[in-house]
Amino acid sequence: MIISVILILSLYVISIYPGKKNRKKHKKFLKWKYAHRGLHNSEKGIWENTVPAFEAAVENGYGAELDIRLTADGQLAVFHDNELKRMCGEDIKIADLSMEELKKYKIKNTGSRIPALEEVLKIFEGKAPLIIEIKSSGKDMEICRKLDSIIAGYNGEYMVESFNPYVVNWYKKNRPDIMRGQLSSDFLKEKTKENIFLKIIMTNLMLNFINKPDFVAYNHVFANNMSLKIFKKIYKGFTVGWTISSEAEYEKVKNTFDAFIFEEFRP
Repeated sequence: MIISVILILSLYVISIYPGKKNRKKHKKFLKWKYAHRGLHNSEKGIWENTVPAFEAAVENGYGAELDIRLTADGQLAVFHDNELKRMCGEDIKIADLSMEELKKYKIKNTGSRIPALEEVLKIFEGKAPLIIEIKSSGKDMEICRKLDSIIAGYNGEYMVESFNPYVVNWYKKNRPDIMRGQLSSDFLKEKTKENIFLKIIMTNLMLNFINKPDFVAYNHVFANNMSLKIFKKIYKGFTVGWTISSEAEYEKVKNTFDAFIFEEFRP
């Protein structure tokens, strides 16, 4: 019985083992804090994932986190949701519209439109780093191939991250030189639709031994997660906390994570 318990615990700890090939690249991302979807401020009419929000991040000395989605014509739109309802008031999916069609919609009735990734890259190139969250589900990795083709000539620093472990695995196999991160949270405590087995695996970072992420981006609310602690303290893994929304939250977790994604205040 004791031997079985020891074996199970050993396999659990081993499953969290991260990638180490890009460990030296961590340093260039450490000194930055990352504005969540840009430095947005709704009171000033600057909305998330818009050109003004990204320009504000650079102007104020921050990097940024952003989201990308694949359009119907195979372009990359910088947008968080899978449909336009919340930001544009239309019940239409991003994946059903071309980039040209997306440009017809205004963000929250302002002059801002949904930007293409290329527009945002021009803002940050040579000035500040990006954390690019790849919005994808399932095994179709067209979005990864498209991102790689667009960003091939980019003269700037960036990391990629995703909740989808297939995305992390694609980068491990095809672009191992790019910093790749596994996004996660305590899905056992959140109301999500995944089955319990998948929740356990993803909450506890137990696909790390396969995908070898260079960093883990974890919901700061669950900073005491045991697997996250093992990743950081035993394996010395690079950690990013998301999304910090106050000075009080930052003070609480500033010694837990190596880098921070923030919004609604300026750290």
